[in-house]
Amino acid sequence: MLRLQSALPETYTAASPEELAERIAAAKAALGDRVYVLGHHYQRDEVMRWADARGDSFRLSVLAKERPEADYIVFCGVHFMAESADVLTGDDQQVVLPDLNAGCSMADLADIDSVEEAWEVLEGTVDISTVVPITYMNSSAALKAFVGRHGGAVCTSTNARAVLEWAFRSRAEGGAGGEKVLFFPDQHLGRNTGLAMGYSHDDMRVWNPRLEMGGLSEADLKGTTFLLWKGHCSVHQRFRPEHVAAFRAEHPEGIVVVHPECASDVCELADQVGSTDFIIRAVQQAPAGSTIGVGTEIHLVNRLDEETPDKTIVSLDPLICPCSTMFRIDAPHLCWVLENLVTGIVVNRIVVDEDTAEWARVALDRMLAIT
Repeated sequence: MLRLQSALPETYTAASPEELAERIAAAKAALGDRVYVLGHHYQRDEVMRWADARGDSFRLSVLAKERPEADYIVFCGVHFMAESADVLTGDDQQVVLPDLNAGCSMADLADIDSVEEAWEVLEGTVDISTVVPITYMNSSAALKAFVGRHGGAVCTSTNARAVLEWAFRSRAEGGAGGEKVLFFPDQHLGRNTGLAMGYSHDDMRVWNPRLEMGGLSEADLKGTTFLLWKGHCSVHQRFRPEHVAAFRAEHPEGIVVVHPECASDVCELADQVGSTDFIIRAVQQAPAGSTIGVGTEIHLVNRLDEETPDKTIVSLDPLICPCSTMFRIDAPHLCWVLENLVTGIVVNRIVVDEDTAEWARVALDRMLAIT
């Protein structure tokens, strides 16, 4: 998805880190409780130091909702996260994304037009009443609204299993009564969750939106249980089984913890698999002296290593790839939006239209009711 961020004035791009820190501190002090700065776990340290709250995308949106006194929510994350915050917060609150180019490559792999086209194909091929659409939280508000309209739900990496179990549970038992799920945009979370539930790879097919009928046959569509969108996280897909093998060779007693957005062959080799918050807890609960190889974004890995000095935390990927879109949020952009807010100018406001917001809330509320 194309978004255009205007270039910052030189007063921000040429400022030293020390000057930016002083100006950010002054702007936050001037705004007081009127501003609430949210920092996703993958943010760089120069941004995270100013966050009033840390967390994953959904948790931060909930925290924003719980701050009705804040006029401005500055979301240091990516576009879909700011959309979720706008959906959940009050009409009198304004959500700001410091850099409009901070998107999510995974979220952009499933756009509303492609999903609607896939749904039309399914309507003409299978009994659509048996198909439950499930979208990962890492998706646009338009896709959250889509699943809301079509009887589906949103899921997070923490509650994906509970949501999928709901999708297959009979209506008499409070479920969606589905026989199939269309899961997007991340194929790996869907696959790993399905495997953990006892399904096999034979129960799954990948829908490629660039190919006719998703690259599948009519028999595939009718016979499969999981239709997994051909999407992935550019960071988590980098972790490979050989990374796990190399870590274990160097640290035979080490612990491997990975995110479920990693490929299934990596998750199968890990000692523990879980969401970002799960990874944080796993590190905190590991015995002192542990060496832990983590399969997730490098800024979080480095922060965990710094904040748990009694353990050694390393990235499983030796090339250390950051989330390039999340990385766009930096001190100059944060300073720019805050100083504009001080003068009463709201830049980079993220607004979800009311119809989309209403149906997205339906999907989110279903998730909350399930979990």
